[in-house]
Amino acid sequence: MRKRVNKNRSITIFAVLIVIAILAFIYNSAMFERNMPDIVLDEQIYWNLKNPIQAKVKDDSGIERVLVQISDGENNITLINDKYSGSEREIDFNISFPKTGFFSKKNQYYLTFEVVDKSLWNFFMGNRIQKVYSVTIDTKQPNVYTVANSYKVTKGGSGVVIFKADDENLKDVYIQTNYGKRFKVAPFNKKGYYIAFVAWPVNQKNFSAEIVAEDLAGNVAKNRIKYFLQDKNYKVSKITLSDNFLSNSVYPLAEEFDYENTKDLLALERFVFINEKIRNESLFTIQNITSAVNYNKPFRLKSFFPLKNGAVVAGYGDFRIYEYNKSQVSQSYHLGLDMASTAEAEIVLSNSGTIAFADENGIYGKMILIDHGLGLYSLYAHCSELSVNAGDEIINGQVIGRTGKTGFVFGDHLHFGVVVQGVEVRPEEWMDEKWLKENVFDLVDNANKIINSVR
Repeated sequence: MRKRVNKNRSITIFAVLIVIAILAFIYNSAMFERNMPDIVLDEQIYWNLKNPIQAKVKDDSGIERVLVQISDGENNITLINDKYSGSEREIDFNISFPKTGFFSKKNQYYLTFEVVDKSLWNFFMGNRIQKVYSVTIDTKQPNVYTVANSYKVTKGGSGVVIFKADDENLKDVYIQTNYGKRFKVAPFNKKGYYIAFVAWPVNQKNFSAEIVAEDLAGNVAKNRIKYFLQDKNYKVSKITLSDNFLSNSVYPLAEEFDYENTKDLLALERFVFINEKIRNESLFTIQNITSAVNYNKPFRLKSFFPLKNGAVVAGYGDFRIYEYNKSQVSQSYHLGLDMASTAEAEIVLSNSGTIAFADENGIYGKMILIDHGLGLYSLYAHCSELSVNAGDEIINGQVIGRTGKTGFVFGDHLHFGVVVQGVEVRPEEWMDEKWLKENVFDLVDNANKIINSVR
Protein backbone atom coordinates (compact mmCIF):
# COMPACT_ATOMS: atom_id res chain seq x y z
CA MET A 1 0.00 0.00 0.00
CA ARG A 2 2.80 2.40 0.96
CA LYS A 3 4.68 1.52 -2.25
CA ARG A 4 1.57 2.38 -4.34
CA VAL A 5 1.22 5.77 -2.55
CA ASN A 6 4.89 6.58 -3.12
CA LYS A 7 4.55 5.55 -6.75
CA ASN A 8 1.49 7.78 -7.25
CA ARG A 9 3.30 10.63 -5.52
CA SER A 10 6.28 10.22 -7.83
CA ILE A 11 4.03 10.21 -10.86
CA THR A 12 2.30 13.36 -9.64
CA ILE A 13 5.59 15.14 -9.00
CA PHE A 14 6.89 14.03 -12.40
CA ALA A 15 3.70 15.28 -14.07
CA VAL A 16 3.98 18.61 -12.24
CA LEU A 17 7.61 18.93 -13.34
CA ILE A 18 6.62 18.22 -16.93
CA VAL A 19 3.90 20.87 -16.73
CA ILE A 20 6.37 23.35 -15.23
CA ALA A 21 8.89 22.52 -17.97
CA ILE A 22 6.24 22.99 -20.64
CA LEU A 23 5.15 26.30 -19.12
CA ALA A 24 8.78 27.42 -18.82
CA PHE A 25 9.36 26.50 -22.45
CA ILE A 26 6.28 28.44 -23.54
CA TYR A 27 7.25 31.40 -21.36
CA ASN A 28 10.80 31.59 -22.67
CA SER A 29 10.35 30.37 -26.24
CA ALA A 30 10.54 32.85 -29.11
CA MET A 31 7.60 30.99 -30.64
CA PHE A 32 5.41 32.27 -27.78
CA GLU A 33 6.78 35.85 -27.55
CA ARG A 34 4.21 38.24 -26.08
CA ASN A 35 5.34 41.61 -27.44
CA MET A 36 2.85 43.52 -29.53
CA PRO A 37 3.86 44.43 -33.10
CA ASP A 38 5.25 47.94 -33.49
CA ILE A 39 3.74 50.44 -35.96
CA VAL A 40 6.09 53.30 -36.84
CA LEU A 41 3.85 56.21 -37.83
CA ASP A 42 3.07 59.68 -36.48
CA GLU A 43 -0.07 59.86 -34.35
CA GLN A 44 -1.21 62.95 -36.26
CA ILE A 45 -0.62 62.84 -40.01
CA TYR A 46 -0.68 65.82 -42.37
CA TRP A 47 -0.97 64.78 -46.00
CA ASN A 48 -0.58 66.77 -49.22
CA LEU A 49 -1.63 63.71 -51.31
CA LYS A 50 1.39 64.21 -53.60
CA ASN A 51 3.59 61.78 -51.72
CA PRO A 52 2.48 58.49 -50.14
CA ILE A 53 2.34 58.12 -46.36
CA GLN A 54 5.36 56.13 -45.27
CA ALA A 55 4.81 53.60 -42.50
CA LYS A 56 6.76 50.71 -41.03
CA VAL A 57 5.60 47.59 -39.19
CA LYS A 58 8.03 45.64 -36.97
CA ASP A 59 7.78 42.51 -34.84
CA ASP A 60 10.28 40.20 -33.13
CA SER A 61 8.59 36.94 -34.13
CA GLY A 62 7.57 37.96 -37.65
CA ILE A 63 4.52 39.51 -39.28
CA GLU A 64 1.59 37.39 -40.38
CA ARG A 65 -1.15 39.84 -41.41
CA VAL A 66 -1.57 43.59 -42.01
CA LEU A 67 -4.88 45.36 -42.54
CA VAL A 68 -5.01 49.08 -43.37
CA GLN A 69 -8.27 50.99 -43.84
CA ILE A 70 -9.15 54.65 -44.33
CA SER A 71 -12.40 56.28 -43.25
CA ASP A 72 -13.99 59.71 -43.56
CA GLY A 73 -16.24 58.94 -40.60
CA GLU A 74 -18.98 57.54 -42.83
CA ASN A 75 -17.34 55.55 -45.60
CA ASN A 76 -14.61 52.99 -45.12
CA ILE A 77 -12.15 51.65 -47.73
CA THR A 78 -9.57 48.90 -47.35
CA LEU A 79 -6.17 49.94 -48.65
CA ILE A 80 -4.09 46.92 -47.59
CA ASN A 81 -5.19 43.42 -46.57
CA ASP A 82 -2.19 41.15 -46.93
CA LYS A 83 -0.99 37.93 -45.36
CA TYR A 84 2.70 37.10 -45.03
CA SER A 85 4.82 34.03 -44.45
CA GLY A 86 5.82 35.24 -41.01
CA SER A 87 9.51 35.40 -41.88
CA GLU A 88 9.39 39.18 -42.38
CA ARG A 89 10.19 41.02 -39.17
CA GLU A 90 10.06 44.48 -40.72
CA ILE A 91 7.89 45.72 -43.62
CA ASP A 92 7.73 49.20 -45.16
CA PHE A 93 4.51 50.57 -46.61
CA ASN A 94 3.81 53.46 -48.99
CA ILE A 95 0.15 54.32 -48.60
CA SER A 96 -1.57 56.29 -51.36
CA PHE A 97 -4.97 57.93 -51.22
CA PRO A 98 -7.62 55.77 -52.97
CA LYS A 99 -8.31 56.94 -56.52
CA THR A 100 -11.89 55.69 -56.42
CA GLY A 101 -14.45 55.01 -53.75
CA PHE A 102 -14.35 58.28 -51.81
CA PHE A 103 -16.67 61.05 -52.87
CA SER A 104 -16.53 63.22 -49.80
CA LYS A 105 -14.60 66.49 -49.84
CA LYS A 106 -13.63 66.29 -46.21
CA ASN A 107 -10.13 67.18 -45.09
CA GLN A 108 -10.20 64.96 -42.00
CA TYR A 109 -9.79 61.18 -42.28
CA TYR A 110 -8.88 58.26 -40.04
CA LEU A 111 -6.32 55.62 -40.92
CA THR A 112 -6.66 52.26 -39.11
CA PHE A 113 -3.73 49.86 -38.85
CA GLU A 114 -4.27 46.28 -37.65
CA VAL A 115 -1.23 43.99 -37.37
CA VAL A 116 -1.00 40.38 -36.21
CA ASP A 117 2.31 38.59 -35.65
CA LYS A 118 3.08 34.87 -36.06
CA SER A 119 3.61 34.21 -32.34
CA LEU A 120 1.79 31.20 -30.87
CA TRP A 121 0.79 33.24 -27.86
CA ASN A 122 -2.85 34.02 -27.12
CA PHE A 123 -4.01 30.44 -27.86
CA PHE A 124 -2.02 30.29 -31.11
CA MET A 125 -3.74 33.43 -32.46
CA GLY A 126 -0.69 35.68 -32.09
CA ASN A 127 -0.31 39.19 -30.72
CA ARG A 128 -2.66 41.69 -32.33
CA ILE A 129 -2.53 45.49 -32.30
CA GLN A 130 -4.97 48.00 -33.77
CA LYS A 131 -4.28 51.76 -33.89
CA VAL A 132 -6.22 54.64 -35.39
CA TYR A 133 -4.38 57.69 -36.79
CA SER A 134 -5.84 61.09 -37.56
CA VAL A 135 -5.11 62.28 -41.10
CA THR A 136 -5.48 65.94 -42.09
CA ILE A 137 -5.54 66.59 -45.83
CA ASP A 138 -3.70 69.81 -46.69
CA THR A 139 -2.86 70.57 -50.34
CA LYS A 140 -2.43 74.34 -50.04
CA GLN A 141 0.99 75.99 -50.10
CA PRO A 142 1.83 78.48 -47.36
CA ASN A 143 1.23 82.12 -48.22
CA VAL A 144 4.55 83.98 -48.47
CA TYR A 145 5.30 87.56 -49.48
CA THR A 146 8.01 90.12 -48.81
CA VAL A 147 7.09 93.24 -46.84
CA ALA A 148 10.47 95.02 -47.10
CA ASN A 149 14.08 94.19 -47.88
CA SER A 150 17.41 95.93 -48.39
CA TYR A 151 17.73 97.30 -51.89
CA LYS A 152 21.36 96.26 -52.24
CA VAL A 153 23.70 93.58 -50.92
CA THR A 154 27.42 93.97 -51.48
CA LYS A 155 29.81 91.05 -51.82
CA GLY A 156 31.07 90.43 -48.30
CA GLY A 157 28.18 92.44 -46.91
CA SER A 158 24.78 92.07 -45.29
CA GLY A 159 21.12 92.56 -46.07
CA VAL A 160 17.76 92.54 -44.29
CA VAL A 161 14.41 91.02 -45.19
CA ILE A 162 11.02 91.34 -43.46
CA PHE A 163 8.23 89.10 -44.71
CA LYS A 164 5.02 87.27 -43.96
CA ALA A 165 4.62 83.50 -43.98
CA ASP A 166 1.12 82.27 -43.19
CA ASP A 167 -0.28 78.73 -42.96
CA GLU A 168 -2.50 77.08 -40.36
CA ASN A 169 -0.16 74.07 -40.33
CA LEU A 170 3.13 75.95 -40.68
CA LYS A 171 6.15 73.81 -39.78
CA ASP A 172 9.29 75.75 -40.73
CA VAL A 173 10.38 79.11 -42.15
CA TYR A 174 13.90 80.08 -43.16
CA ILE A 175 16.05 81.87 -45.74
CA GLN A 176 17.87 79.58 -48.18
CA THR A 177 20.92 80.83 -50.09
CA ASN A 178 22.56 79.64 -53.28
CA TYR A 179 25.73 78.63 -51.40
CA GLY A 180 23.93 76.28 -49.01
CA LYS A 181 23.65 78.52 -45.96
CA ARG A 182 20.25 78.51 -44.25
CA PHE A 183 19.52 81.66 -42.24
CA LYS A 184 17.14 81.47 -39.30
CA VAL A 185 14.34 84.00 -39.00
CA ALA A 186 12.91 85.78 -35.95
CA PRO A 187 9.31 86.87 -35.21
CA PHE A 188 8.59 90.47 -36.13
CA ASN A 189 5.78 92.79 -34.96
CA LYS A 190 2.72 90.53 -35.38
CA LYS A 191 2.06 86.82 -35.64
CA GLY A 192 3.06 85.47 -39.04
CA TYR A 193 5.67 88.15 -39.74
CA TYR A 194 9.42 87.55 -39.62
CA ILE A 195 12.76 89.34 -39.95
CA ALA A 196 16.23 88.06 -40.82
CA PHE A 197 19.69 89.33 -41.63
CA VAL A 198 21.41 87.60 -44.54
CA ALA A 199 25.03 87.68 -45.68
CA TRP A 200 27.00 87.32 -48.93
CA PRO A 201 30.34 85.73 -47.96
CA VAL A 202 33.45 87.31 -49.42
CA ASN A 203 34.60 83.99 -50.89
CA GLN A 204 31.37 83.41 -52.86
CA LYS A 205 31.26 84.68 -56.44
CA ASN A 206 27.46 84.92 -56.64
CA PHE A 207 24.61 85.38 -54.20
CA SER A 208 20.89 84.75 -54.11
CA ALA A 209 18.43 84.12 -51.31
CA GLU A 210 14.84 82.99 -51.08
CA ILE A 211 12.24 82.73 -48.35
CA VAL A 212 11.14 79.13 -47.80
CA ALA A 213 8.01 78.16 -45.88
CA GLU A 214 7.00 74.55 -45.33
CA ASP A 215 3.88 73.19 -43.67
CA LEU A 216 3.35 69.93 -41.81
CA ALA A 217 1.92 68.27 -44.92
CA GLY A 218 5.10 68.95 -46.91
CA ASN A 219 3.71 71.79 -49.04
CA VAL A 220 6.53 74.24 -49.78
CA ALA A 221 6.35 77.89 -50.89
CA LYS A 222 9.39 79.84 -52.08
CA ASN A 223 9.79 83.55 -52.68
CA ARG A 224 13.05 84.92 -54.07
CA ILE A 225 14.27 88.09 -52.38
CA LYS A 226 14.98 90.79 -54.96
CA TYR A 227 18.34 92.20 -53.97
CA PHE A 228 20.48 94.36 -56.25
CA LEU A 229 23.87 92.68 -56.08
CA GLN A 230 26.97 94.85 -55.99
CA ASP A 231 30.21 93.05 -56.69
CA LYS A 232 33.32 94.30 -54.95
CA ASN A 233 37.00 93.69 -55.59
CA TYR A 234 38.98 93.04 -52.45
CA LYS A 235 42.70 93.38 -52.01
CA VAL A 236 44.93 90.45 -52.94
CA SER A 237 48.22 90.36 -51.04
CA LYS A 238 51.17 88.18 -51.94
CA ILE A 239 53.33 87.66 -48.88
CA THR A 240 56.81 86.18 -49.17
CA LEU A 241 57.87 84.06 -46.22
CA SER A 242 61.54 84.34 -45.37
CA ASP A 243 63.58 81.80 -43.41
CA ASN A 244 64.34 84.46 -40.83
CA PHE A 245 60.63 85.24 -40.34
CA LEU A 246 59.70 81.56 -40.12
CA SER A 247 62.45 80.65 -37.69
CA ASN A 248 62.39 83.67 -35.39
CA SER A 249 58.68 84.55 -35.40
CA VAL A 250 56.50 81.64 -36.56
CA TYR A 251 58.45 78.69 -35.18
CA PRO A 252 58.22 79.72 -31.49
CA LEU A 253 54.60 80.88 -31.89
CA ALA A 254 53.47 77.42 -33.02
CA GLU A 255 54.25 76.00 -29.61
CA GLU A 256 51.46 78.11 -28.11
CA PHE A 257 48.85 76.32 -30.21
CA ASP A 258 49.74 72.63 -30.35
CA TYR A 259 53.30 71.85 -29.34
CA GLU A 260 52.87 68.07 -29.43
CA ASN A 261 51.71 68.16 -33.04
CA THR A 262 54.21 70.74 -34.25
CA LYS A 263 57.46 70.06 -32.37
CA ASP A 264 58.77 67.76 -35.14
CA LEU A 265 57.68 70.04 -38.00
CA LEU A 266 59.95 72.36 -39.93
CA ALA A 267 59.36 76.11 -39.58
CA LEU A 268 57.45 76.29 -42.89
CA GLU A 269 55.29 73.31 -41.96
CA ARG A 270 54.50 74.98 -38.65
CA PHE A 271 53.34 78.08 -40.47
CA VAL A 272 51.02 76.07 -42.73
CA PHE A 273 49.74 74.12 -39.72
CA ILE A 274 48.79 77.34 -37.92
CA ASN A 275 47.45 79.17 -40.95
CA GLU A 276 45.22 76.31 -42.07
CA LYS A 277 44.43 73.74 -39.36
CA ILE A 278 44.42 76.07 -36.34
CA ARG A 279 42.72 78.83 -38.37
CA ASN A 280 39.92 76.47 -39.46
CA GLU A 281 39.40 75.30 -35.89
CA SER A 282 39.21 78.91 -34.70
CA LEU A 283 36.74 79.83 -37.44
CA PHE A 284 34.61 76.80 -36.59
CA THR A 285 34.38 77.99 -32.97
CA ILE A 286 33.16 81.39 -34.17
CA GLN A 287 30.67 79.91 -36.62
CA ASN A 288 29.30 77.47 -34.06
CA ILE A 289 28.69 80.15 -31.41
CA THR A 290 27.33 82.84 -33.73
CA SER A 291 24.87 80.57 -35.55
CA ALA A 292 22.49 80.93 -32.61
CA VAL A 293 19.73 83.55 -32.98
CA ASN A 294 18.41 85.29 -29.87
CA TYR A 295 14.73 85.96 -30.65
CA ASN A 296 13.83 87.55 -27.34
CA LYS A 297 16.60 90.11 -27.19
CA PRO A 298 15.44 93.67 -28.04
CA PHE A 299 17.32 94.85 -31.12
CA ARG A 300 18.70 98.32 -30.55
CA LEU A 301 21.81 99.32 -32.41
CA LYS A 302 23.91 102.28 -33.43
CA SER A 303 27.05 102.38 -35.54
CA PHE A 304 30.00 100.48 -34.09
CA PHE A 305 33.05 102.43 -32.91
CA PRO A 306 35.42 99.65 -31.82
CA LEU A 307 38.62 101.53 -30.90
CA LYS A 308 39.09 105.19 -29.97
CA ASN A 309 41.75 106.88 -32.15
CA GLY A 310 42.32 103.55 -33.86
CA ALA A 311 43.90 103.54 -37.32
CA VAL A 312 43.00 100.77 -39.78
CA VAL A 313 46.13 98.74 -40.55
CA ALA A 314 44.49 95.84 -42.40
CA GLY A 315 41.13 95.62 -44.16
CA TYR A 316 38.30 93.12 -44.40
CA GLY A 317 38.33 90.69 -47.31
CA ASP A 318 42.07 90.85 -47.92
CA PHE A 319 42.99 87.60 -49.70
CA ARG A 320 46.46 86.64 -48.60
CA ILE A 321 48.64 84.32 -50.67
CA TYR A 322 51.77 83.09 -48.90
CA GLU A 323 54.83 82.17 -50.98
CA TYR A 324 58.08 80.48 -50.10
CA ASN A 325 60.92 80.19 -52.61
CA LYS A 326 58.52 81.62 -55.25
CA SER A 327 55.96 78.84 -54.71
CA GLN A 328 52.52 79.25 -53.12
CA VAL A 329 52.39 77.36 -49.81
CA SER A 330 49.18 78.60 -48.15
CA GLN A 331 46.39 81.17 -48.32
CA SER A 332 43.69 82.77 -46.18
CA TYR A 333 41.04 85.49 -46.05
CA HIS A 334 41.27 88.30 -43.52
CA LEU A 335 37.72 88.54 -42.19
CA GLY A 336 37.83 91.67 -40.06
CA LEU A 337 39.39 95.09 -39.59
CA ASP A 338 42.74 95.41 -37.84
CA MET A 339 42.92 98.64 -35.86
CA ALA A 340 45.84 99.96 -33.83
CA SER A 341 46.40 102.89 -31.47
CA THR A 342 48.51 102.71 -28.33
CA ALA A 343 49.67 99.42 -26.86
CA GLU A 344 47.07 97.73 -24.62
CA ALA A 345 44.49 100.40 -25.41
CA GLU A 346 41.06 100.13 -23.77
CA ILE A 347 38.31 98.57 -25.89
CA VAL A 348 35.13 100.50 -25.08
CA LEU A 349 31.79 99.01 -26.05
CA SER A 350 29.61 100.99 -28.46
CA ASN A 351 26.60 98.63 -28.53
CA SER A 352 25.04 96.76 -25.61
CA GLY A 353 24.73 93.00 -25.70
CA THR A 354 25.41 89.66 -24.05
CA ILE A 355 28.87 88.12 -23.91
CA ALA A 356 28.62 84.89 -25.90
CA PHE A 357 32.32 84.02 -25.62
CA ALA A 358 35.32 85.41 -23.72
CA ASP A 359 38.31 83.11 -23.83
CA GLU A 360 41.27 81.90 -25.90
CA ASN A 361 40.45 80.93 -29.49
CA GLY A 362 43.42 79.71 -31.50
CA ILE A 363 44.79 82.25 -33.98
CA TYR A 364 42.49 84.93 -32.53
CA GLY A 365 44.13 84.73 -29.12
CA LYS A 366 42.04 86.18 -26.31
CA MET A 367 38.72 86.87 -28.00
CA ILE A 368 35.28 88.27 -27.16
CA LEU A 369 32.02 87.60 -29.02
CA ILE A 370 29.01 89.79 -28.21
CA ASP A 371 25.43 88.84 -29.08
CA HIS A 372 23.40 91.89 -30.14
CA GLY A 373 20.25 89.94 -31.11
CA LEU A 374 18.73 88.64 -34.37
CA GLY A 375 21.89 86.66 -35.13
CA LEU A 376 24.21 89.70 -35.16
CA TYR A 377 27.51 89.44 -33.26
CA SER A 378 30.59 91.63 -32.88
CA LEU A 379 34.06 90.16 -32.43
CA TYR A 380 37.15 91.53 -30.64
CA ALA A 381 40.38 89.53 -30.94
CA HIS A 382 44.10 89.47 -30.00
CA CYS A 383 43.27 91.09 -26.65
CA SER A 384 45.91 91.28 -23.94
CA GLU A 385 43.24 91.38 -21.26
CA LEU A 386 39.55 90.42 -21.00
CA SER A 387 37.33 92.35 -18.57
CA VAL A 388 34.15 90.33 -19.12
CA ASN A 389 32.92 86.74 -18.85
CA ALA A 390 30.54 84.62 -20.92
CA GLY A 391 26.94 85.38 -19.97
CA ASP A 392 27.60 88.96 -18.83
CA GLU A 393 25.09 91.61 -19.89
CA ILE A 394 27.11 94.64 -20.94
CA ILE A 395 26.20 98.23 -21.82
CA ASN A 396 27.46 101.05 -24.01
CA GLY A 397 30.59 102.70 -22.68
CA GLN A 398 31.76 99.67 -20.73
CA VAL A 399 35.41 98.60 -21.05
CA ILE A 400 35.47 94.97 -22.18
CA GLY A 401 39.22 94.45 -22.56
CA ARG A 402 42.48 95.81 -23.93
CA THR A 403 44.23 95.44 -27.28
CA GLY A 404 47.17 93.08 -27.46
CA LYS A 405 49.13 90.59 -29.52
CA THR A 406 47.78 87.21 -28.39
CA GLY A 407 47.18 84.56 -31.04
CA PHE A 408 48.75 84.53 -34.49
CA VAL A 409 49.94 88.15 -34.62
CA PHE A 410 53.21 90.04 -34.43
CA GLY A 411 52.14 93.41 -33.05
CA ASP A 412 49.63 95.02 -30.68
CA HIS A 413 46.26 95.73 -32.34
CA LEU A 414 42.54 94.96 -32.26
CA HIS A 415 40.97 92.62 -34.79
CA PHE A 416 37.34 93.78 -35.03
CA GLY A 417 34.74 91.70 -36.82
CA VAL A 418 30.99 91.52 -37.38
CA VAL A 419 29.28 88.14 -37.78
CA VAL A 420 25.80 87.41 -39.15
CA GLN A 421 24.66 83.91 -38.17
CA GLY A 422 28.11 82.41 -38.57
CA VAL A 423 29.15 84.45 -41.61
CA GLU A 424 31.80 87.13 -41.05
CA VAL A 425 30.80 90.25 -42.98
CA ARG A 426 32.13 93.73 -43.79
CA PRO A 427 32.51 95.63 -40.50
CA GLU A 428 32.54 98.94 -42.42
CA GLU A 429 28.81 98.65 -43.10
CA TRP A 430 27.97 98.27 -39.43
CA MET A 431 30.29 101.17 -38.56
CA ASP A 432 28.46 103.44 -41.04
CA GLU A 433 25.51 105.34 -39.53
CA LYS A 434 24.10 106.16 -42.98
CA TRP A 435 24.22 102.51 -44.10
CA LEU A 436 22.50 101.39 -40.90
CA LYS A 437 19.73 103.95 -41.34
CA GLU A 438 19.03 103.12 -44.98
CA ASN A 439 19.48 99.35 -44.81
CA VAL A 440 18.15 98.47 -41.37
CA PHE A 441 16.18 101.03 -39.41
CA ASP A 442 14.29 102.75 -42.25
CA LEU A 443 13.24 99.31 -43.47
CA VAL A 444 12.11 98.29 -40.00
CA ASP A 445 10.11 101.52 -39.58
CA ASN A 446 8.45 101.19 -43.00
CA ALA A 447 7.64 97.53 -42.41
CA ASN A 448 6.06 98.35 -39.06
CA LYS A 449 3.83 100.97 -40.72
CA ILE A 450 2.74 98.53 -43.42
CA ILE A 451 2.03 95.71 -40.99
CA ASN A 452 0.19 97.93 -38.50
CA SER A 453 -2.06 99.20 -41.29
CA VAL A 454 -3.23 95.65 -42.05
CA ARG A 455 -6.31 94.58 -40.12
